[in-house]
Order: sequence, then structure tokens, then C-alpha cells
Amino acid sequence: MRFSLSDKFISSMMNKVAVDMEFAKNMYELHKKVSPSEVIVGWYATGYDITEHSVLIHEYYSREAPNPIHMTVDTALQSNKMNIRAYVSSQMGVPGKTVGVMFTPLTIKYIYYDTERIGVDLLQRTRASPSRTNGLTTDLAQVASAAGRVQEMLSTMLSYIEDVLSGKVMADNSVGRYLMDLVNKVPKITAEDFESMLNSNINDLLMVTYLANLTQAQIALNEKLVVL
Repeated sequence: MRFSLSDKFISSMMNKVAVDMEFAKNMYELHKKVSPSEVIVGWYATGYDITEHSVLIHEYYSREAPNPIHMTVDTALQSNKMNIRAYVSSQMGVPGKTVGVMFTPLTIKYIYYDTERIGVDLLQRTRASPSRTNGLTTDLAQVASAAGRVQEMLSTMLSYIEDVLSGKVMADNSVGRYLMDLVNKVPKITAEDFESMLNSNINDLLMVTYLANLTQAQIALNEKLVVL
């Protein structure tokens, strides 16, 4: 994507974003006092695509970091998912004439923690809710949802294996190696031992839950006695 900048456009846009740039500079100075080892690698904005405003802001961060990355996050979920895109910029044009900026997209790899995935899933459910609100699911509901996804993936895997064995689908050696590695990682344990281990863990969990509720009730009772 390309943008051309004129002197008049830059002057008008500088007046609009000057306060934000000064705020970003002050916040970065404060952040360095807490985490002096962290450095700026780029900046992000909410939206589906980059705009003319991105050029001026990107030029500011070009002074703070070499070849900064511009990331856009589609919080509106236009394609029913939170699209994340990243770009780097390069100057283009004729020297002494109108100068343009070209944003080149980068390849993105998603790496997240389980807690972050729960938050993103909650945002997606909120978007589909008529009231635009949604509460956090219980631990049991999350376990049931995860078990459902695992069962769905197992069904897909079994369907693929059956199609390969029947000759409907050409076998893929790379997929076969992944399946073999998956089978080898499954612990070799009998059904009786697994049931015994599961029941033991459940009993431990129930005991911890009981002790936590008992401690909470005792603390609440002590608070009432102190007031009296």
C-alpha cells in the first residue's frame, strides 16, 4: 500500500497528532524507568487497514526505532475473527519531488498463552450476543468445551485415516509421521489404572475445594465477630 505526502498535508496532520506524539514520548520515558531493558520495535493501531494517519505516526516511530513495525488489529471482527497484520515501510519516489511511503506486509505467527486465548474467545462470543455482553464461563464449562474440541479433532483424524485406508484420499507421508509421533506420546496405561488415578485426583481436588470454602467461611465469621 502506497501513500504520498505533501507539505500542506503534513502540516495539517502534525497539528492533529502532536498531542498524541508528546503523550507517547512521555509514557515511553516513564516506562524506561520501570523496564530500562525494553526498547520500541514498532506500534499498533486498531482497525482493518492502514490509513493516511499511519504515515505520520510511523514517521515518528522511525526516529525511535530502526525500521519499526506497524501492526493493525481488527477489533471490529469484520471477518468474524480478530485479524492482525504487520507492515514495514520504505521510502519511494523521485528525489526532490513528491515522496511516498510504501507499506510491505509481513508474515505473522500467532503465539499466545491459554489465558489470552480465553479472553479472545470471550470477545468473539460477546460480538455474537444480542446484548453485546457476556460473562466468563465456569471452569467445568471450559473443560467441557476443550474436551469437545479434542473430540472433534479426533473425529477429523479418524475420518482421514479411514479415507486413506479405503483409498479415497492419497496418503501424505508428513501427516503419517505426525500421527505416529502423536500415538507414541500417548502414555501406556491400562483403563483400570487410569480410572484409579483420575478418582484419586478428583478426591484431592474436592478436599482442597472443601478446605478453601471452610477457610473462607471462618474468615467471614471472624469479621462478623469483630464487628460485634
